[in-house]
Amino acid sequence: MSTPHDLSFSRRRFIGASSLGTLALATGLRAKPADLLAGKRKLGVALVGLGGYSRGQLGPALRETALCELRGVVTGDPEGKGQRWAAEYGFSPQSVYSYETMDRIAEDPNIDIVYSVTPPGLHLRDVLAGAAAGKHVICEKPMAVSVAECDEMIAACDQAGVRLAMGYRLPYHPYHQRVKEIAATGGWGSPPALSGGFAYRMGNNWSWRFDKALGGGGQLMNVGIYVIQSALMAKGEEMPTTVTAYEEPKSRPELFKEVEDTMRFQFEWADGSRLEGVSSGDFGQNDFVAKGSAKSVNISPAYSYGGLRMSEDDRARAPLDGFNQQAHQMDAFAADILQDQPSIVPGAMGRRDIVLTSAIYEAAASGKPVAVS
Repeated sequence: MSTPHDLSFSRRRFIGASSLGTLALATGLRAKPADLLAGKRKLGVALVGLGGYSRGQLGPALRETALCELRGVVTGDPEGKGQRWAAEYGFSPQSVYSYETMDRIAEDPNIDIVYSVTPPGLHLRDVLAGAAAGKHVICEKPMAVSVAECDEMIAACDQAGVRLAMGYRLPYHPYHQRVKEIAATGGWGSPPALSGGFAYRMGNNWSWRFDKALGGGGQLMNVGIYVIQSALMAKGEEMPTTVTAYEEPKSRPELFKEVEDTMRFQFEWADGSRLEGVSSGDFGQNDFVAKGSAKSVNISPAYSYGGLRMSEDDRARAPLDGFNQQAHQMDAFAADILQDQPSIVPGAMGRRDIVLTSAIYEAAASGKPVAVS
């Protein structure tokens, strides 16, 4: 149970930061959004792909952001769905593009950032198009279906002189920021024992997530990547040295024909730290635990869009219900652009995670440990 001090500290931090707008709590800044904009308009975002995540999370979050706003979309149905989005969100109908015409975004002064929200197998196309248009880019997770594609995306943005950031929301949530803080200050005491899982029972209807070419893999790429992020944050972003993995037999092989259902994986670090991780489309799990000799953290649920709960040394931290992870994430990227500072979730981080998912797949296929360089 939390002490009064624990609860009041968390609430003061949340309320005080929120009084400066959604930006402050995510980035640690104490400047008002109006000061960061300095009389300029909010940065314009174009969502590339209008599926469930754009519709349910990113679009609504862009109504709450302080430094950016929705100014365009790219969709396979520009005359229907695209125009409905323009009417609903109040941006110009001229800023609705198809995938065939998205190169014209280069001529659209209302758009500063393109956000790829298509399946991973299409991220390379979207990021290259954004870079060619001279727009900054956010790429939804996972970054790509191969490390080679990640390299091509990073090189294209570097050559174009635009920023590339991942659509990673966890690093902006105060609970996960606290995990990073403990790691940065050596607060675990001993090398921590880590465990985490993100799993849910997938429906029986086919979707692109069962298509290896589009998804890059199965539930490891879809939700296991969050567990990887948590482990790396708990280790101060230090890469593990060895990866082992095991793919469990598929309970519904008619659905999971091309991709894995349940993947169990282990990371080991040179100092003896170890992660036990799992991702699955067959059962439910949503937690992350880190335990050292001096500090323990339990976040459960750990990866949902809302309703996260955290205990530290068995004392519950105050809930932060109402914290919009996607709004904080997008505002933080806008702040990085406005202040010319590096992102804490750069393309290189997305590439790192594809290196690790690739190692997991290799280890599961071979039945042998894989060394990570």
